Amino acid sequence: MTDLYIIFITVIAILILLFLVIHTKLHAFVALLLVSIFVGVISGMPLNDVILSVQVGMGSILGYVAVIVGLGAMFGQMLEASGGAQKLAHHLILRLGEDKAPIALGITGFLVAIPVFFDIGFIILVPLIYGLAKKTGRSLLYYGIPLLAGLAVTHSFMPPTPGPPIAVAKLLGAEIGWVILFGLLAGIPSMLIAGPLFGKFISKKIHIDIPEYIDFNEVEHNDTNLPPISVIAIIILSPIFLIVLNTLSSLLLTKDTFYYNLFQFIGHPFIALLFATLLAFYFLGHRHGYSKKEVQIIANKALEPAGIIILVTGAGGVFKEVLIDSGAGTILANFLGNFSISPFLLGFIIAVIVRISQGSATIAMITSASIVSSLIHKVEYSPPELGLIVIAIASGATIFSHVNDSGFWLINRYFGMDIKETFLSWTIMETIIALVGFTMVLCMELLFI
Repeated sequence: MTDLYIIFITVIAILILLFLVIHTKLHAFVALLLVSIFVGVISGMPLNDVILSVQVGMGSILGYVAVIVGLGAMFGQMLEASGGAQKLAHHLILRLGEDKAPIALGITGFLVAIPVFFDIGFIILVPLIYGLAKKTGRSLLYYGIPLLAGLAVTHSFMPPTPGPPIAVAKLLGAEIGWVILFGLLAGIPSMLIAGPLFGKFISKKIHIDIPEYIDFNEVEHNDTNLPPISVIAIIILSPIFLIVLNTLSSLLLTKDTFYYNLFQFIGHPFIALLFATLLAFYFLGHRHGYSKKEVQIIANKALEPAGIIILVTGAGGVFKEVLIDSGAGTILANFLGNFSISPFLLGFIIAVIVRISQGSATIAMITSASIVSSLIHKVEYSPPELGLIVIAIASGATIFSHVNDSGFWLINRYFGMDIKETFLSWTIMETIIALVGFTMVLCMELLFI
């Protein structure tokens, strides 16, 4: 088969994937599996090899991602159930003052989304937005956009959030510590510009009051029923600290020494998240008054949304494996190499196309990572380079949320906006995050590569 034929098959496969997800509404897990098998069969792979590629691709990803996403989801569910997220927000607003509430809310969103899914974090914190808007008479967007920016940035840029960054890092073989470092460096300016700065601007253009159909009764905050802020901070930040310690040990310590092996072990994402989850079970669960059975129920509930991410990620691993085994990845890499397209730009562009086409940032990130990883699997990229490719893909997958994205309608309903107002606020906020994030990737490429 000619190289041109293989490239043609791969392009058709991507178009079929978008068609299945967008028009037939077929679940992304099933769609990715079908497209992967299609590429394998049509490219001429023996049928038994196609099945083997499916098994290897699924197993190699799930053995890593399932553990991390599952633990992270339980950790986040415990934070939500205990009221820890609300406590963190109130504490930051109190310390910074109400005049700096947008910055406090941006930081809150950034931290809360480390263990909590984006939509859950928004829903449990939106009453705080209502309360501040009612008290000050300001537009909901003045407080809401900063919170949303913080949640959105971490959801896409910052492992160990139980979402796509972990999946993309695994597909590309990137070290989590580098992804965290670059996620912080790209995410903080993205959050500040798209959050407090843009929120202040757009709230002067669009005044949004609490929607009449929202049943909101302001409740006085009671700290005595919530965990201590020090406990919440330690639980949220402990896995990040341990994972970064793992990465630093690789740079600073001699391999196979006692402390190197120790830090590599305790800083592995499995151990770091297991430690944080056990802390959450005890301090936010048992010490907070929950029975052992109630803690178990909370943990089980957390695995429902996690299961979807795990399966879609596994199917992304299958797509990657089939592209490699069929030779499509190598052929595409050689073809694109003639145009000197950097993997950063390529990952960003593919993620943008998939994101705008079908709406889901998770599917955009996993699809883009599957394709890019198949193109670069024979090239020796350094850990910092792989970490930056993750952030480039995350930036592209965040851009231009519109009517095919469930997040668009979540914000539309909770803020009571019309379509135009949602575009002018939420959609532009997401696009700012994407463009600032990718700009930071290009700047960091000059500094670290």
